[in-house]
Amino acid sequence: MKPIFTIHAGEYLVASHLEENFKGLEIWLPTRDTGIDLLVTNPKSSSQNSICAVSLQVKFSKDFLGNKGGGKNTPSSINSKIKAGGWWTFKYDKIEKSQADLWVLVLYRFSHRDFDFVIIEPEQLLERYKKLGHTSGIIQSYVWVTENGQCWETRGLGKAEQEAIADGSFEAPDRDFSQFLNNWQPLEKRIGL
Repeated sequence: MKPIFTIHAGEYLVASHLEENFKGLEIWLPTRDTGIDLLVTNPKSSSQNSICAVSLQVKFSKDFLGNKGGGKNTPSSINSKIKAGGWWTFKYDKIEKSQADLWVLVLYRFSHRDFDFVIIEPEQLLERYKKLGHTSGIIQSYVWVTENGQCWETRGLGKAEQEAIADGSFEAPDRDFSQFLNNWQPLEKRIGL
């Protein structure tokens, strides 16, 4: 068994959020890397007297945009309306073979010391990327959260489309991740809350 001395920031933020907002749940850390970062159990579940569990894969990104104005190539007119912008590099086959029930993308906004979560089943995440033309290999993903509570996959978008996201007029269902933003209902349903 490989010793674990620390957890990464995203895992800590997810575990803390769950402990604060869902009293009574227990959060467990695995002793080795199996593609599951956290196991969440509900000891009070009435599902045939067994403990219901949900496995989570957690991916963290610092804010690359947002109100801190960090987007070097993004105009301030856009940056000022983006709450946070995360960047992840995913392997297609890792999402495809994921054993986790849910993936949680964590976007941390340093300027306000707050965070947002995108909670999505790996199958749904992969289906979104397929619709955007990713069918194998490496996926570079840029996810933006706007000040008005929308969430978008923005990789490959031009300036006009980025401005439309910032002003709330953008429409592209395959890029719209808003339904997954801070929506813990899939976890609640699976764990019997």
